[in-house]
Amino acid sequence: MDVSIALLLFTAITAYLLWFTFISRLLRGPRVWPLLGSLPGLIENSDRMHEWIADNLRACGGTYQTCICAIPFLARKQGLVTVTCDPKNLEHILKARFDNYPKGPTWQAVFHDLLGQGIFNSDGDTWLFQRKTAALEFTTRTLRQAMARWVSRAIKLRFCPILETAQLRGEPVDLQDLLLRLTFDNICGLAFGKDPQTLAPGLPNNSFAVAFDRATEASLQRFILPEVLWKLKKWLRLGMEVSLSRSLVHVDEYLSNVISTRKLELMGQQKDGNPHDDLLSRFMKKKESYSDSFLQHVALNFILAGRDTSSAALCWFFWLVIQNPTIEDKILREICTVLMETRGEDEVSSWVDEPLGFEEVDRLIYLKAALSETLRLYPSVPEDSKHVVADDVLPDGTFVPAGSSITYSIYSVGRMKSTWGEDCLEFRPERWLSPDGKQFIMHDSYKFVSFNAGPRICLGKDLAYLQMKSIAAAVLLRHRLTVVPGHQVEQKMSLTLFMKYGFKVNVRRRDLAAMVARIRKEREREGELNLEEE
Repeated sequence: MDVSIALLLFTAITAYLLWFTFISRLLRGPRVWPLLGSLPGLIENSDRMHEWIADNLRACGGTYQTCICAIPFLARKQGLVTVTCDPKNLEHILKARFDNYPKGPTWQAVFHDLLGQGIFNSDGDTWLFQRKTAALEFTTRTLRQAMARWVSRAIKLRFCPILETAQLRGEPVDLQDLLLRLTFDNICGLAFGKDPQTLAPGLPNNSFAVAFDRATEASLQRFILPEVLWKLKKWLRLGMEVSLSRSLVHVDEYLSNVISTRKLELMGQQKDGNPHDDLLSRFMKKKESYSDSFLQHVALNFILAGRDTSSAALCWFFWLVIQNPTIEDKILREICTVLMETRGEDEVSSWVDEPLGFEEVDRLIYLKAALSETLRLYPSVPEDSKHVVADDVLPDGTFVPAGSSITYSIYSVGRMKSTWGEDCLEFRPERWLSPDGKQFIMHDSYKFVSFNAGPRICLGKDLAYLQMKSIAAAVLLRHRLTVVPGHQVEQKMSLTLFMKYGFKVNVRRRDLAAMVARIRKEREREGELNLEEE
């Protein structure tokens, strides 16, 4: 009996090793281990995951396949992951065969408790209906004006006073924390017209903000665990699942109160003459009758999309600008040139009394180029994934079986010499400008995927640029930032590319008079040269 069991085990192990040898030869990319697949390499490089993926993609020509579960019948389906950063493949996935690559059941299960069937967690007709409805609103000028109003208010009354106080006291600030609070207040105002005031003096904790953060963190933790395990923890009410349940109750109560109050306000709007232009009110004014649950998920989906992404991008922007003083000088020169034309040259000190207006921000072409270059190198969402519905072949010839998943590395797309040239790792905003430097040139959306591409391209792209440009201009016009000595700037491994230890900076006063004097001298010199030519 013992001999037969041993023989059976030997046969099974031999058969598995033969199968594993065969399957591992078909896969490219990181080393695949028996049973564990590529998980050991992923764990070993967890503190530099995005760079590790980029290294593997460079070695494999832009696409590789690996398995996270080296078990027969799973390795070529649920366990198989295709990773790519080839722009042609991205266009195929995000546009040409859009219906074959939905978010899929895994993503939807992870975020369902928080986001329901909202626009960022749905596929098919459910997604299409919300997309069309939201698209009508995002194309209106009034929504951009509403964003400009919320941003200007937060900059003037909260953000700038905090930086000014830090400058006067000589105290460092965590810019990442301030930007997260600022963008959270702005997106809540735009989404449902209510200001949580997380950036108020003293930086208070807001119960809704705390609950939303905990719910988001707990939902993200589900990605790390196998679906069976986190569902078991949810059933047994263990660990972060308990925090998620409690936080969702608080979020639900808060938004239910907002929606109930807004309904009453909209009913009496004609009497008080106080129109609401937030996204929630716009949905509620439509002829269709939406449930409170649907309206809640509309608000939550846009808050999740609009807060973390802009704040993360701004952190990396300021870090890159600090490392590149020449580029900082060019950005400041552009801001000052615009303000000399719009606000005059006599009272330079008064420029900081009010944030830049909508039209002034719109003229900052080089600043937009610098922000785009930041997003190319440090995209707010560095990796994204899709589920494969039916067998398919990518443009580069890679076969992807139904039931497997595809990860497209947005982080790697911007760091490939084959896509962006030999200087792809350099921070060079000029690559986004016309030869004369007067026009912004948007690159192909499948080379620059920071705002997604295809039918799911970000609806709030223009609003994001408006917010980021306004905040960046406000800071650089008033202050010169330096990284606190000894502070480590490292990537945090999460769905959003945050800085692991925050972003501690010292705040110093900006000498605008010196920059204005330089611009005047250059103009005088140009005028003299023109006279000589005549």
